[in-house]
Amino acid sequence: MECFTAGLISLDEAQRKMLADISPVRDVETIAITAAAGRITAEEVTSPIAVPPFTNSAMDGYAVRLADLAQGTALPIAGKAFAGAPFTGQWPPGSCVRIMTGAPVPAGADAVIMQEQTESGDHGIRPTAAVKAGQNIRLAGEDIQQGACVLSAGVKLGVAELPLLASLGISHITVLRKLRVAIFSTGDELQSVGQPLSAGQIYDTNRFAVHLMLDKLGCEVIDLGIIRDDPQALRAAFTAADSTADVVISSGGVSVGEADYTKTQLEEQGNITFWKLAIKPGKPFAFGRLQHSWFCGLPGNPVSAVVTFYQLVQPLLAKLTGQKTDCLPMRQRARTVQRLRKTPGRLDFQRGIVNRNAEGELEVHSTGHQGSHVFSSFSLANCFIVLERERGTVEVGEWVEIEPFNALLGG
Repeated sequence: MECFTAGLISLDEAQRKMLADISPVRDVETIAITAAAGRITAEEVTSPIAVPPFTNSAMDGYAVRLADLAQGTALPIAGKAFAGAPFTGQWPPGSCVRIMTGAPVPAGADAVIMQEQTESGDHGIRPTAAVKAGQNIRLAGEDIQQGACVLSAGVKLGVAELPLLASLGISHITVLRKLRVAIFSTGDELQSVGQPLSAGQIYDTNRFAVHLMLDKLGCEVIDLGIIRDDPQALRAAFTAADSTADVVISSGGVSVGEADYTKTQLEEQGNITFWKLAIKPGKPFAFGRLQHSWFCGLPGNPVSAVVTFYQLVQPLLAKLTGQKTDCLPMRQRARTVQRLRKTPGRLDFQRGIVNRNAEGELEVHSTGHQGSHVFSSFSLANCFIVLERERGTVEVGEWVEIEPFNALLGG
């Protein structure tokens, strides 16, 4: 078996090599939070105000002083406090203030009694349950203190973060600039989507898929189109891409065919860190460094291109964008409900459909034919079935690892 995988490196080793020397981009810009979805914070964000900014009521009810309750008599209502319209009148001893949720608590109040725990009469209200100091009162700064850190550097801004900034009155934020990624496909057999096919041609699925994934990751895409199988044309494409981009991603040309020139050009214009992975699909994947940019050479088969982008390029781009969170795909265990064919030797990413059975266990089955050209498998799948490198065929009922698709493939 060693001879079968000779010269191939594991996925884990490839990920370590790719991420070891990567540093995030340093250029920053300040933009409106309305345009900041998907961007990465460049610095710590602190709160300019306390949240809540004033002590307020957590319930509709009555603000009281505990000393007034000790007499056991009914408390007449001295006035009302609403959210946005606080009570500003005199608050005589032995009385209470009607208060609504979110309204500022009058000075001197010890507690708010929720209206369901009172009874009303001609002379005012009486509590029907024990009253504790501080109950139903939200203190100023209880959620966030003024000057406290609310977001660290390296946070991807989304639905959980941007409304938080808006609630603090922060209208603009400093973020790292977008990554510039140049992409092109290689091969005389390729034709752009929307153009008629000539004899022996196929549509350039890979570049289209890569463009879509880069858009989802918030990158600025420089699309150089299809480069024909010509060393001079490929050399010019590499030069143009390297001069404008942080990362260059090609598709095709990294196999062992007579017209696979990408690897040759990379060797001439840069350095190859590794080439060929012990994974299936996706063995012919190249990674290296050009003069000004990083390079990822995806396989020509469409499924292989997406798998290697998902497993390797995705975490690479996350680190380059300055994200502090680990973007490597998460794995879970599921029980297979069908036989899964596999030959030992490479880590296998089969496309699968996972769901939960009546007992609450995760079950998974294959989408069917797993050829690296069967791109329709992605439209059916919601996870990868990850079969270990030296594992053979999996029988019904065995446990396997799965990777549920994240937002990159999950819609």
